[in-house]
Amino acid sequence: MDSEQMIEQQMLAEMQAQEQAAAAKEKEKDMKIDLLFDLSLQVSIELGRTKMLIKDILELQRGSVIELEKLASEPVDILVNGKKVAEGEVVVIEKHFGIRITSLIESSERLKSIGG
Repeated sequence: MDSEQMIEQQMLAEMQAQEQAAAAKEKEKDMKIDLLFDLSLQVSIELGRTKMLIKDILELQRGSVIELEKLASEPVDILVNGKKVAEGEVVVIEKHFGIRITSLIESSERLKSIGG
Protein backbone atom coordinates (compact mmCIF):
# COMPACT_ATOMS: atom_id res chain seq x y z
CA MET A 1 0.00 0.00 0.00
CA ASP A 2 1.49 3.34 -1.00
CA SER A 3 1.51 6.48 1.14
CA GLU A 4 -1.36 8.10 -0.82
CA GLN A 5 -3.68 5.17 -0.06
CA MET A 6 -2.61 5.23 3.58
CA ILE A 7 -3.46 8.92 3.81
CA GLU A 8 -6.85 8.30 2.18
CA GLN A 9 -7.60 5.48 4.60
CA GLN A 10 -6.53 7.60 7.54
CA MET A 11 -8.73 10.51 6.38
CA LEU A 12 -11.64 8.13 5.85
CA ALA A 13 -11.19 6.67 9.33
CA GLU A 14 -11.09 10.18 10.85
CA MET A 15 -14.28 11.17 8.99
CA GLN A 16 -16.05 8.02 10.18
CA ALA A 17 -14.92 8.69 13.74
CA GLN A 18 -16.24 12.27 13.54
CA GLU A 19 -19.57 11.05 12.14
CA GLN A 20 -19.88 8.47 14.93
CA ALA A 21 -19.04 11.09 17.56
CA ALA A 22 -21.64 13.46 16.09
CA ALA A 23 -24.26 10.70 16.03
CA ALA A 24 -23.48 9.78 19.64
CA LYS A 25 -23.73 13.44 20.67
CA GLU A 26 -27.09 13.77 18.86
CA LYS A 27 -28.40 10.62 20.57
CA GLU A 28 -27.31 11.96 23.96
CA LYS A 29 -29.03 15.28 23.20
CA ASP A 30 -32.23 13.45 22.24
CA MET A 31 -32.09 11.45 25.47
CA LYS A 32 -31.74 14.68 27.49
CA ILE A 33 -34.68 16.27 25.67
CA ASP A 34 -36.76 13.13 26.25
CA LEU A 35 -36.29 13.66 29.99
CA LEU A 36 -38.02 17.05 29.67
CA PHE A 37 -41.16 15.66 28.03
CA ASP A 38 -42.52 14.42 31.37
CA LEU A 39 -42.13 17.78 33.15
CA SER A 40 -45.31 19.58 34.11
CA LEU A 41 -45.54 23.34 33.50
CA GLN A 42 -48.09 25.84 34.81
CA VAL A 43 -50.32 27.10 31.98
CA SER A 44 -52.59 30.06 32.70
CA ILE A 45 -54.83 32.35 30.71
CA GLU A 46 -54.97 36.07 31.37
CA LEU A 47 -58.21 37.76 30.45
CA GLY A 48 -56.95 41.20 31.41
CA ARG A 49 -55.70 43.43 34.20
CA THR A 50 -56.68 46.55 36.04
CA LYS A 51 -55.50 48.69 38.95
CA MET A 52 -57.76 49.37 41.88
CA LEU A 53 -57.51 51.45 45.02
CA ILE A 54 -57.40 49.49 48.26
CA LYS A 55 -60.61 51.29 49.24
CA ASP A 56 -62.38 49.93 46.14
CA ILE A 57 -61.02 46.41 46.72
CA LEU A 58 -62.32 46.42 50.29
CA GLU A 59 -65.77 47.43 48.99
CA LEU A 60 -66.00 44.44 46.63
CA GLN A 61 -68.90 42.14 47.32
CA ARG A 62 -70.84 39.40 45.63
CA GLY A 63 -72.12 40.72 42.31
CA SER A 64 -69.46 43.43 42.00
CA VAL A 65 -68.07 43.86 38.49
CA ILE A 66 -64.41 44.62 37.87
CA GLU A 67 -63.72 46.25 34.52
CA LEU A 68 -60.51 45.12 32.85
CA GLU A 69 -58.27 47.23 30.63
CA LYS A 70 -58.49 44.71 27.78
CA LEU A 71 -61.39 44.99 25.33
CA ALA A 72 -63.75 42.03 24.88
CA SER A 73 -62.68 41.73 21.24
CA GLU A 74 -58.97 41.45 22.11
CA PRO A 75 -57.29 38.04 22.39
CA VAL A 76 -56.44 36.58 25.79
CA ASP A 77 -52.83 35.90 26.75
CA ILE A 78 -51.61 32.32 27.16
CA LEU A 79 -48.82 32.07 29.72
CA VAL A 80 -46.52 29.14 30.46
CA ASN A 81 -44.78 29.50 33.81
CA GLY A 82 -45.72 33.19 33.76
CA LYS A 83 -44.24 33.89 30.33
CA LYS A 84 -46.47 34.83 27.40
CA VAL A 85 -46.17 32.25 24.63
CA ALA A 86 -49.36 32.75 22.63
CA GLU A 87 -52.66 34.57 22.24
CA GLY A 88 -56.07 33.05 21.77
CA GLU A 89 -59.81 33.37 21.98
CA VAL A 90 -62.11 31.92 24.61
CA VAL A 91 -64.34 29.05 23.46
CA VAL A 92 -66.86 26.85 25.26
CA ILE A 93 -66.49 23.07 25.00
CA GLU A 94 -69.60 21.43 26.42
CA LYS A 95 -69.61 22.91 29.95
CA HIS A 96 -65.96 23.92 30.07
CA PHE A 97 -64.01 26.95 28.92
CA GLY A 98 -61.20 26.46 26.44
CA ILE A 99 -58.81 28.59 24.42
CA ARG A 100 -58.31 28.47 20.66
CA ILE A 101 -54.77 29.60 19.89
CA THR A 102 -54.79 32.36 17.31
CA SER A 103 -51.12 33.34 17.32
CA LEU A 104 -47.84 32.14 18.79
CA ILE A 105 -45.15 34.47 20.07
CA GLU A 106 -41.98 34.20 17.96
CA SER A 107 -39.42 31.93 19.62
CA SER A 108 -36.84 34.75 19.61
CA GLU A 109 -39.27 36.91 21.61
CA ARG A 110 -39.96 34.04 24.03
CA LEU A 111 -36.22 33.63 24.60
CA LYS A 112 -35.87 37.38 25.31
CA SER A 113 -38.65 37.20 27.90
CA ILE A 114 -36.95 34.30 29.66
CA GLY A 115 -33.68 36.21 29.92
CA GLY A 116 -35.17 39.50 31.09
